[in-house]
Order: sequence, then C-alpha cells, then structure tokens
Amino acid sequence: MTDNHAADQPRRNRRDLTGRYVLITGASSGIGRAAALAVAAKGAVVLLLARREDELAAVVAEVRAAGGRAHGYRCDVTDAESVERTVSSVLDEHGRVDMLVNNAGRSIRRAVHRSTDRMHDFERTMAVNYFGAVRMTLALLPQMRERGFGHIVNISSAGVQVATPRFAAYLASKAALDMFAEVTAAEMLADNVTFTTIHMPLVRTPMITPSGRQGPSESPEWAAATIVRALTERPKRIDVPLGTLAEYGSLFTPRFKDRVLHRYYRALPDSPAAKGEAAPVSDMTTEELAPQRKPHHERSQAGRATRTVLRRAARLVPGTHW
Repeated sequence: MTDNHAADQPRRNRRDLTGRYVLITGASSGIGRAAALAVAAKGAVVLLLARREDELAAVVAEVRAAGGRAHGYRCDVTDAESVERTVSSVLDEHGRVDMLVNNAGRSIRRAVHRSTDRMHDFERTMAVNYFGAVRMTLALLPQMRERGFGHIVNISSAGVQVATPRFAAYLASKAALDMFAEVTAAEMLADNVTFTTIHMPLVRTPMITPSGRQGPSESPEWAAATIVRALTERPKRIDVPLGTLAEYGSLFTPRFKDRVLHRYYRALPDSPAAKGEAAPVSDMTTEELAPQRKPHHERSQAGRATRTVLRRAARLVPGTHW
C-alpha cells in the first residue's frame, strides 16, 4: 500500500506539511514545545508526547490557541508498555503517523574520571536518547512500511562530530542513535521510509542549565525551524559548520584535534553538580548561562537575496545539509 498523498504530488508540493500527522517526543518544553508550534503552523496535525502531563496540556492549548491542531499523550519513552499503549491509542484515534521527531533527551555533563562509580549516568542517557528513540521508531515502522511512506527525524548533537569533553555519556548515546538511523535508512529505501539526523548545536533549554556556561547557543525557535526543514526537505542530515570542521579535523589532523579539545577540557571545569556539590543559588537565566548570538541588524532586500544565494551554495558542501 502506497501513501497517495505523497506519490501524487509534485516534488515542491510534497514539502507542504498540511494534513501530515507528525509525532514529537519530549514536547512539553524547550525544543519540543517550539517544534510543536512551528510544525503546526505549517499545517500538520501534531501528536505530542511527554511525561509531564500538565506542561504537555499547556503546549497543546498553546498550539490550538494559535490555530493549529494538536493532541497530547502522556508517555515515557523509556517504558516499553507506555510506548506500546500510547502508539496503539494514537493509531486507533488518527489512523496513521506520517512523521516522527525523536526529540526526547537527557544530557549529563561530567568528566569520565568523575563517573567511575556512576555507571547509571551512562545507563540513563542510553535509556532515553538511544533506547527510547529506537523504541518509538520500531513501534511506528510497521505502519509506515505498509503505507509506503514515513520520515523520521532524530535530534542528535554536533558534539558527536566534535567529541566534546565531559559529555561521554550523552554523546555515546547520540552516536549510537546516529548509526541506528544509518543502517535502518539503507534497509528502508525501497519502503520509502527516510531519516534525517540533525546534529544540533547548543540550544538554550532548561536541560543545559545545570551545566553552567558553555559558549554561544541557539534559541529553541531556531532549532524548531531546523526541524521544519528536516520534515519538509528531508535531507539525510543537517549539520552546523563547527561539526563539519571537527569531522575534517578527525580525518586529517586527529592529534591536533585532541590537543585542542584537551585545552578546552582544561579551560572549562566541571560544574558543581558534576562534582557532586550543591550548586550555588543563582538568578541567572538560561539565556545568560548560554549567551545568545548577537541579533542580526535590519536586513535589506539585496542583503537577504545575497544571504539566500550563499546559504544555498553552502548546502552543496558535504556535511552542511546533505
């Protein structure tokens, strides 16, 4: 059985999300909340999953107030029974899921030498970031294959390409998900089930607050726009320049890259939380902990056109937007 909605439309029109059923995990805050609003604004029906029921209901209400269509489901992606029950309810009520955004995640920033008695750090990140995403993918694959259409977006990290110090547990789980998507995408080619891996840079969400200052970051709205791109254009992967540069560094100057990362490791110490200490009381916001990039000045029409041409040309560079 083939998805006629996809097969009968010209390529350009297929980028329209109107009428698509898009399921987003970790949708109660941060990137998930922003993605729900952005995807619904493109005409999709958003099916939102999260553990925190009250916050999830607030996001559903916010989407509907903006004129979008949204449905919320309390679900813990680390619990097989919860996922099975939720997916069954979603399919019973809506008939299908066209696209899945594996956004739910857990991050831990701690040096490995401080983790020798904390195996649970690695188990917890794998439970959410890898097994949770795989569990959702496996649950939805059969109906996607039957209909001959599906697209899955995995939220990974630019840190996987960089091998950022102090994120061994987090990045190992994301790297595992990257490889799962690579293998599954090759196997699903004839079934028209495709994958996009987004190697996200640092995004200002509540998840990063315990880690303290880590450098420049992007907004949840920027991340949501990137997810919309992944759903509409369906590239193999979306990277940022830092990640691409780091991959080239691993290929051509691996020892030099290690020295650079070691200096970064020595320059930014573990946070009090990573050391097992009580974090000092602070009035700093998430925006202050991860400074926002400077806003662009008012753009002229010629400037916008130039940037559009340069952006499209940049996408031809391997690793930027495949």
